[in-house]
Amino acid sequence: MKRISIIGLLMIYSVFASAQAKKIVPAQSLATTGKSISITLTPLKNCWIYLGSYYGKGKALVDSARLDENSKGIFKGPNKLTSGVYFVVSPQLTIQFELLMDKEQHFSIVADTAQKDKVVITGSLENQLFKTYSSFSNTRGKELQEMEKAYHAATTTADSNRLRNQIIAGDKALQDYREDLIKKYPNSLMAMLFNTMKRPTAPPVPIVKNVPDSSYPYRFVKNHFWDDVSFNDDRLLRTPFFETKLDFYYKYYVSPESDSIINEVKYMLLMARTGKEIFPYLLTKFTNKYINPEFMGQDKVFVYLFENFYAKGDTTLLNPASKKTIFERAYSLMANQLGQPAPALDLTDSTGKTQSLYSVQAPFTVVAFWDPNCGHCKEEIPRLDSIYKAKWKALGVAIYSVNIVDTELPAWKKFIAEKQLNNWVHVYQTKEARVAIEKAGQAGYKQLYDVYKTPTLYLLDKEKHIIAKQLSIEQFDDLIKAKLAAKK
Repeated sequence: MKRISIIGLLMIYSVFASAQAKKIVPAQSLATTGKSISITLTPLKNCWIYLGSYYGKGKALVDSARLDENSKGIFKGPNKLTSGVYFVVSPQLTIQFELLMDKEQHFSIVADTAQKDKVVITGSLENQLFKTYSSFSNTRGKELQEMEKAYHAATTTADSNRLRNQIIAGDKALQDYREDLIKKYPNSLMAMLFNTMKRPTAPPVPIVKNVPDSSYPYRFVKNHFWDDVSFNDDRLLRTPFFETKLDFYYKYYVSPESDSIINEVKYMLLMARTGKEIFPYLLTKFTNKYINPEFMGQDKVFVYLFENFYAKGDTTLLNPASKKTIFERAYSLMANQLGQPAPALDLTDSTGKTQSLYSVQAPFTVVAFWDPNCGHCKEEIPRLDSIYKAKWKALGVAIYSVNIVDTELPAWKKFIAEKQLNNWVHVYQTKEARVAIEKAGQAGYKQLYDVYKTPTLYLLDKEKHIIAKQLSIEQFDDLIKAKLAAKK
């Protein structure tokens, strides 16, 4: 089976190139525009250490510093780093400790690899807030763990209720701490981190006119899932939880139907438009997710991205190979979206006569593109015939069968005869017809039907609208039964 591989080709954004970019800046401006982070990291000496950051679900090294004989070094440069959660990395590429990188990037660090919880950072309010919160959170976390152990081990109702109330109070104390910090420092990096981490709590089911509104808690959580999160904030990428939260949202709170996904993607990308890093990151993420989607029909999301972003100029960050892949893939999907009329096919049968797809009269038509020398086709095409003879023929289903290799006519005819593929419309495109289409600059049927693997199957309704594609034979059968049942 032939299959095009798209994932991995979209190399839209380079963290390392951004971090290492060189720029000439007047010396007097370095104190306000650049970074200068001195570090003492004992007992390491005479070695390179690194500064890394979270980046989506991954991590990236963005800078390095050479420690001298006294374990001292400095991360320095004319350009500031994007704010977010960073970490110091040893020569063995082991993370030593985390720190926050805010707009103020002139501070000092004193640390010891044997005491990673006793890092001292001077000159950074954000890291003071981070340290205080971490200490409070760790203490509360340990207390809550002990309470939960005791709760599960409780033997009386009174003890269970008491411990449950203590756990609730402990959780509330953590939440109150975060909310208080957000109020005191609304523009801080810590406030942004807490707002991004927040997950709405589902309210009780309300009673409306004596009827429980069971969907209200779901709607409430969905509508408030992104409260206080700005999608144009590049700092979101430098956290370990933003993309995880994003994936959770699309999995549990966005309908898999393509139009619902498009509405969400459209909103997020338009809100992220002014973000220098997050806009191309999200555009890349959604492109990779829906260029070869998990569910049938979701490639409509990729077509939307192409028509509304890439085709309108959002290609400056694409390398030539990625641009070529995106444009070719889009052109292969635009003509075969679910609900659209199937592209016309007027191909030649084994006797030299033209057989038009639209001349086939049937409540359902299966269009099968296959290669007589394809190993997978040799298994699937006879299975297709078996279900046709067992069920579909009696239902009036037609099969329009296309041999995609015009140089293999003897093998094609032999296979049809040996497997007794009777009552199908068997066709192929002659070399002359293919050359004429190419000379006219028109799209061939392989592009119109996205035939990059074999076999490729489509299911059309009576009016030849596409109702399914790229499914298994059993899934086509289930869909035909469901469509017929819906008509009764």
